[in-house]
Amino acid sequence: MSNGVEGGVAALRESALHGLRTGDVAAAEQSFARLLERVPDDVEALQFLAANRLMRGDALGAVALLQRAVKVQPQNPDILHQMGAAEMAAGHFSGAIDTLRRCLDVAPGLFVARLRLGMALEQVGDQHGAVLAYFGAVNGAQAHGRWMSDATTAPGLRDSVHHAMRMIDVGRRSTFDAVLEPLRQRYGQGELARVEHCLAIYLGEKPANIPDARQKPKFLYFPDIPSQPYYGRERFPWQADLEAATEVIREELLAVLAEQQPLLPFLGNQSADELKGHLRSSGAQPAQWDAYFFYRHGDRFDEHHVRCPRTSALLDQVPLVRIRDHAPETLFSVLRPGTHILPHRGVTNTRLVTHLPLIVPPECAINVGGELHEWKEGRCVSFDDTFEHEAWNRSDRTRVVVILDSWNPDLTEAERLAVTDLVEAIGDFNRASEVPVPSG
Repeated sequence: MSNGVEGGVAALRESALHGLRTGDVAAAEQSFARLLERVPDDVEALQFLAANRLMRGDALGAVALLQRAVKVQPQNPDILHQMGAAEMAAGHFSGAIDTLRRCLDVAPGLFVARLRLGMALEQVGDQHGAVLAYFGAVNGAQAHGRWMSDATTAPGLRDSVHHAMRMIDVGRRSTFDAVLEPLRQRYGQGELARVEHCLAIYLGEKPANIPDARQKPKFLYFPDIPSQPYYGRERFPWQADLEAATEVIREELLAVLAEQQPLLPFLGNQSADELKGHLRSSGAQPAQWDAYFFYRHGDRFDEHHVRCPRTSALLDQVPLVRIRDHAPETLFSVLRPGTHILPHRGVTNTRLVTHLPLIVPPECAINVGGELHEWKEGRCVSFDDTFEHEAWNRSDRTRVVVILDSWNPDLTEAERLAVTDLVEAIGDFNRASEVPVPSG
């Protein structure tokens, strides 16, 4: 392109932008149209002129211009979003669905585009897909403080957001009712009354009314069972066999440590700044909480089971919670000297956490709901981690306990089955909506 042409294009662009700055939309449109005559693939001009055509009701003309822009920048989410909206206005809902999905593949955080995807899916009769898209859109927006109320929602979107929220309420209720229906048929409505109450709380249809203010599950609260930080050992007959095998388990642990088998940071690979809200050191060395997992979020660490066969066999005898993608979680929990696990809460009171202490130096303890417990080697302690809890090792030696999760003994067999199906369904729904799935 010659300097003269370049200068002419630059002048036209500046003229168009000046029109926009001064509110002279007609002048801006004229300049962009002339610019486009010289540079047919100018994306800025194509997008502006498409927007103007759409405002005038010429959706097909807008789509044609945006198709040209997409050819120039096929991965530009703004262009894809704009074209998806134009295709919807033109009544091309299937095309809009494809375009908006391409947009969200590139920029998953564009919650308005996800809202429009839900609208397009609803138009073609895909009600379930629409609910999933709406749920992802609302959660994405609210994570950024948007769509919390009319005041945080753009006026032009309020009706659509209200509609999406109504669809979400109906769709989630329908989805999870269908999950529980086979168990209702098998056990009867009465046997699942507490599960129904639990689901209503999760969906926001009923208040939790948790009797103990110290208890705040991050995910799922199961009502009408006792709320207490610690549970008596008599509730878990299987603990006697586990405690009797303390020496066997400890022997395998010591071999793992002596061979410097690889451990994983319990909280994942986070920077020192990210860990500040979770761990603190009371000594010269950094805080460190490591794990040798047997199960993590339901995934089995086969090599570790082979390496510690007797521990593995003992764990298989325990009534562990088994929920796809969530549980069990069992491990050697290795707390280094001077490490303080700061107060935090777990996800649900449907399961309890048990510790079998293997190596406990002095000045090591756990605090659940304000009630202190000092570990004793070979003696299990079980607690509800939805109560705020913390743990520390103020000694100069490493502390190790086995951590495992088992069902809350106050749930019936039918309730355990129902919670399993419900939690798996919630996880599937959230993943399909691209919403973070709680774990713990």
